[in-house]
Amino acid sequence: MEKVESEKKLYSRLRLWEFPDRYVFEHADGAADSYLSVSRADGSMALIGDLPQCGSGQSPKVRTVFGLIGVLRLLVGSYLLVIKQRECVGSYLGHPIFKVTCLEILPCNHSLNSTSAAQKKMETEFSMLLKAAEGTSGLYFSYDVNLTLCAQRLHDLGDESKLLPLWRQADPRFLWNSYMLEPLIDNNLDPYLLPVIQGSFQNFQAAVRRDIINVTLISRRCTRRTGTRMWRRGADSDGYVANFVETEQILQWNGFSASFVQVRGSIPLLWEQIVDLTYKPSFEIVRPEEATRVVERHFLDLSRKYGSVIAVDLVNKHGSEGRLGEKFANAMQTIANDNIRYVQFDFHRICGHIHFERLSLLYEQIEDYLKNHGYFLLNEKGEKVKEQTGVVRTNCIDCLDRTNVTQSMIGRKMLESQLHQIGIFSADETIGTHPDFDASFKILWANHGDEISIQYSGTPALKGDFVRYGKRTAQGILKDGWNALARYYFNNFADGTKQDAMDLLQGHYIMSVNRDMAFPTQTKGLEDFASFRLALVLVLAGLSFAVMSLRQARHDPRHLLFSFFWASLSLGLAAFVRANGRSFTNRPRLFKSRH
Repeated sequence: MEKVESEKKLYSRLRLWEFPDRYVFEHADGAADSYLSVSRADGSMALIGDLPQCGSGQSPKVRTVFGLIGVLRLLVGSYLLVIKQRECVGSYLGHPIFKVTCLEILPCNHSLNSTSAAQKKMETEFSMLLKAAEGTSGLYFSYDVNLTLCAQRLHDLGDESKLLPLWRQADPRFLWNSYMLEPLIDNNLDPYLLPVIQGSFQNFQAAVRRDIINVTLISRRCTRRTGTRMWRRGADSDGYVANFVETEQILQWNGFSASFVQVRGSIPLLWEQIVDLTYKPSFEIVRPEEATRVVERHFLDLSRKYGSVIAVDLVNKHGSEGRLGEKFANAMQTIANDNIRYVQFDFHRICGHIHFERLSLLYEQIEDYLKNHGYFLLNEKGEKVKEQTGVVRTNCIDCLDRTNVTQSMIGRKMLESQLHQIGIFSADETIGTHPDFDASFKILWANHGDEISIQYSGTPALKGDFVRYGKRTAQGILKDGWNALARYYFNNFADGTKQDAMDLLQGHYIMSVNRDMAFPTQTKGLEDFASFRLALVLVLAGLSFAVMSLRQARHDPRHLLFSFFWASLSLGLAAFVRANGRSFTNRPRLFKSRH
């Protein structure tokens, strides 16, 4: 295995020189012995020994950036993603953690000038997707520690693995910029190879009597079936599920360190929920005969990575959710064993919209599992005292709102167990007996839930007021209503483009093997010209004319016919749009995930 020298650490600040023909990156925290040159014509890279000379009257633009995300190659040009702004949001196991607050795309496409009009048109359409990608939220990184691994896996790394560059240590599931790093890897540019995760990072410090306790919550989104709420549902044929997130809760005090990991993910069946302008599109199970095989693959993969697994299913037992849940339950019965358990908890029936304290009934069902499989614990000497041997896998339909509430409850119980174990809490103490600590813990999980939800659905989490305040509030219910409407809008009219941008960044659609001279499209017939905005304007215009004609009917009864005509035309157009709803939505145009 290739070892990394101690001085060959990641560059934390880079001076970016913008020359007419190239970008040059200079290590800004010390004396630079080489510079990274990137051609603005085609994105080719090379290490050079000196800065290029400037011609007379030419002065390069110079500024500071904080890391290279990677390179994306399109049809003709390449595009370099850099971190323009960052924010330090805390520390992970003693190392500073940064959040990307501003991404910038540097085009390396001067060769477009000599290409055909068709190539320019196609390149422009793809580069517009990159503009959408500039707004990607929830990106975190560290120059010193591997954020893709939980504390237990980091501790268990062998000595040789710990000497490798961070990108070589990374878990590929959570390495958000894995595909974009490939050109840098090909050029052996280890000091520039910055691993980035997408997810959430929250932490707080609180005093319990004279003890200062540090609590961190870090979530890592899996890239294998990444996407938006409606356009990435269920699993693929390999068992990788949409919105799979590993969430780690870490407690640190006086040298002690405790970590508890839980995961979430979509129901591991082949199913879809294609937007069609309805508020809740119907669920469609694809190839139901493969259900058991897909579920088995998914849980076999989880078992290899986490040990024992208990699946907590929060979907309704009735309606379309019930049919999907029943298929999942039947598949689980065929694979259940000593290491894989299944628990069905009808969240809405038992807890309703306000009685979330009834989650204690769920905790009673899984308490023995949590105690048996425990958590990871290091003592003040850094010695392993306990390890986590199993994981709770929670799901609802979106794996957002009900899942957030449930995971926060489990996280609270496990944190209390850890505080008892290391002697901070006495036998009868709970987090609730310390109001400031309790409030900070609730905010921690509420902010985490909002951040994950924004990445998947476009809005903060629903039911967040219970996580944040411990009870449902009128303001929270109104906010949920607004967010539900916002989700409807994003699902129907924005997420298709967002999904394309994700697929492009993740390498799920690769230009080098998809070089047709037309932008990929799934449109046929009506979809080529269907416009919801135009249809809405025409319907409203028709209704307006109908009302005006009806008012004129008092003076001339013939206007009743005009009113009836316009009203019928508007209602007919509305019925046509409703019947062909899928054609009027913003749908992804690129290929589906290669996974």
